Amino acid sequence: MSAERPQSVLFCCDHNAVRSPMAEGMMKKFYGTDIYVQSAGVKNDLDIDGFSVAVCAEMDVELTRHRTRSFEEMQEWGDDLSGFDLVVALSPASQRQALELTRYFHLDVEYWPILDPTGLGEGREEKLNSYRQARDQIKGRIEQRFGPPTAE
Repeated sequence: MSAERPQSVLFCCDHNAVRSPMAEGMMKKFYGTDIYVQSAGVKNDLDIDGFSVAVCAEMDVELTRHRTRSFEEMQEWGDDLSGFDLVVALSPASQRQALELTRYFHLDVEYWPILDPTGLGEGREEKLNSYRQARDQIKGRIEQRFGPPTAE
């Protein structure tokens, strides 16, 4: 574990439809209620991505009920960024947004350069492999950062 385990983590990416919901789902599966976890996107103009749902289901992570949300909606719903110990940005745009939103209070923002699988691959199987690659990158980073899963 590279640092002390935070009590609350926000994962963010561009649309909260592919990478950040995968990270949120894995965290909840791996650590149960030990760590409060949410995810958000710079925008929320997409629904949860079907390929993300499929590749996470392969590891028993349930994403079908995920509802996408933006940073803005999150704050409207009272889930203020200042309530999180750590923000993990999975895309350059979300890193910029997180840094912009956190410049008035101290909050750790980490950037994990995770592959964006959308638009990669020709057929269904190639697409799934791109999403599996992104999923496995996220899984590796989570375990490296937060330690071995405590709940499974």
